Amino acid sequence: MIPSPDAGGQLHPSDVPPAGYFERIDERTYRPTVHVGGAWQSDEQHFSPLGGLVVHAIERFLAARGRTGPELHLSRISYDILGRIALDDTEIHVETIRPGRTIELVEATVAIAGRSTVRARAWLLAAGDTASVAGGEAEALPHPDGVEPWPMASVWPGGFIASLDVRAVDPPQPGRARTWVSTGRPLVTGEEASPLASYVGLVDTANGVAVRQPPGKWMFPNVDLTIHLHRQPRGGWVGLDTSVVFGAEGHGLTSTVLHDVHGPVGQAQQILTVRPLETP
Repeated sequence: MIPSPDAGGQLHPSDVPPAGYFERIDERTYRPTVHVGGAWQSDEQHFSPLGGLVVHAIERFLAARGRTGPELHLSRISYDILGRIALDDTEIHVETIRPGRTIELVEATVAIAGRSTVRARAWLLAAGDTASVAGGEAEALPHPDGVEPWPMASVWPGGFIASLDVRAVDPPQPGRARTWVSTGRPLVTGEEASPLASYVGLVDTANGVAVRQPPGKWMFPNVDLTIHLHRQPRGGWVGLDTSVVFGAEGHGLTSTVLHDVHGPVGQAQQILTVRPLETP
């Protein structure tokens, strides 16, 4: 909702909604704002908010279609990053691949400047009461309210990183970090996104919280992101209990146990291509 001006025709600063990571152009198309600026290249989008936008588009697609039967929860989403994510108008097309009453598979394709850039597939599973057999979760992270801020922008450039509130449970070490991440910016200016879409929009940050080598000397971008959820996340904070491995043949793996303020919600994996920017 756009606020109305006061009697003097002025908007109070506190009434103006914050600019989002994207602005809607039409039903399928979004324009990225400066707040999605990439960490590796300033003229690219950081993948993290785009990942959340894809979930937002999937949820709008499902809501518009309507449904009878049990409620379905997004329980896994996997993204393949097919190439450079330019700072340009971004179109998302969603379709059902495998319909079903209790299990469904949908696919989203992101096109930028007419080029397929990201493909995502999401499994939706029927919700049910399994509280009597629940167990096996990792230990919860300390609540972010008691955790010190960490200047992630001192490690990474870009508009997206600059938009974040990052707090480190422990001082990040090469290949290991436990952090909380949140943002005051919506995914889409003037639109309300679900807690799930907003949460997923911060998960790709995991590859930057536990760097093994300085990003000014080495590149280690991820070419995918896969998120598995055993519980739907709640609240505005994303907890990242992250470990990073670099192999000896140019590949790496970022593995993260995902948390919200109520405890663990699932896991994320990112495969990395590791290459030097200069001779180490």
